[in-house]
Amino acid sequence: MKRRDLLKAASATAGALAVSPLVARAQRVSDVGSRKTDVLVIGGGTAGCIAALQAARAGARTTLIEMGSQLGGTTTTGGVDFPGLFHAWGKQVIAGIGWEMVQEAVRLDGGRMPDFSRPPRAHMQHQVRINGPLYAALVEEACLLAGVSLGYYQFPLSATATEDGWSLEIVGKGLRYSIVCQQLIDCTGGADIVGLAGFSRMREETTQPGTLIFRLGGYNIDDLDADEIQRRFLQALADGELEHSDTRGPRRFVGFLAGGGVNAQHVWDADSSTADSQTQANIAGRRSVLRLIRFIRSLPGCERAQVQRMMQETAVRETYRIVGQATITHDDYTSGRHFDDAVCHSFYPIDLHDRGGVVPKPLTPGTVPTVPLGALVPRGSRHLLVAGRSVSSDRLANSALRVQASCMAMGQAAGAAAALAIQNATTPAAVDRNELHELLRQHNAIVPG
Repeated sequence: MKRRDLLKAASATAGALAVSPLVARAQRVSDVGSRKTDVLVIGGGTAGCIAALQAARAGARTTLIEMGSQLGGTTTTGGVDFPGLFHAWGKQVIAGIGWEMVQEAVRLDGGRMPDFSRPPRAHMQHQVRINGPLYAALVEEACLLAGVSLGYYQFPLSATATEDGWSLEIVGKGLRYSIVCQQLIDCTGGADIVGLAGFSRMREETTQPGTLIFRLGGYNIDDLDADEIQRRFLQALADGELEHSDTRGPRRFVGFLAGGGVNAQHVWDADSSTADSQTQANIAGRRSVLRLIRFIRSLPGCERAQVQRMMQETAVRETYRIVGQATITHDDYTSGRHFDDAVCHSFYPIDLHDRGGVVPKPLTPGTVPTVPLGALVPRGSRHLLVAGRSVSSDRLANSALRVQASCMAMGQAAGAAAALAIQNATTPAAVDRNELHELLRQHNAIVPG
């Protein structure tokens, strides 16, 4: 069967989650019945789309619900279209389905991979530049080909445990329905479903800032008077025309203008845990960009400066994390502890953003941390997993665990554990470790040890 025909059939399957337009007009927002699936993934971000792909490819009937308009999360909607890190100390430590998608995005866009053969001078040199919208389309296509039922603009109102799974009430634009599943994977980024189901979560009193990604252009950086621009920049900070967070602090402003293709600020108190708080984070991010472009266009040589790209929402680094069966501590992470139930690696410097700036703390050469299955299982739960930045961890460890390659690896591990739990009529925490590792390897993941 050709890819075109497969996609046509898959799109029809995905459409089963939607109500026909004629029915929707008649029913408005009335109940459209109940549905069943084996694995239900809530959140189609960096971890969620990979979790859904793994579960479906392992034979589980899988449904993926996303409250936005596309898949990919931080990588796409958040604008962080340079995922990493897949390599450590000259070798690959994270691969699998996420790496497959990243490679295809680079290939189809005519891009180039970094040289992974030796450790870089700075970790960002091993981040992979991709086309975010293209990546979103590729992951969506892969989900359809795997048989994943997709539902955009939808989110759960309730999550109730049943004897052998979960029942959720879902609402969306023009529809409302209940869905039952055997295994539930929370990939919302803030453990929203875990909280909805009544399990414990944790967060800091003060969280890391968010960032609205944008790109500036319309000037030649080599023609600018760096010293004069710095003088005006410092004066604008003193006068209140700009805020320190607009550029992450009073550094050399010409370096901010250079940007490397990405300009970014800090949005303090950014919080995505509620619609109200995400709204305020988005407003604050856009106000920051407006302050910047108005100031920049007043600078000599920047009279024609432009905002060439700006993301739709402020990306948030930190909200809630689960209280899991295991918790990854800073010492666990920086020592490269090999957990007995490790399912994947993680690799990134400790990267905590605060009002003093960002000072990544690199890992000791040769250190490659691992993620245990227990950190993906909320304490006291059954048939429930998380993947992504809400992994059970302390704040410093989480500042490194939250990045994209690690979240992709966690998503694949969660999808595999959910599929095996269904096949063996057990819970994800009780699946056979050797069987789980073997399934992950079959789908090209790198398993610790």
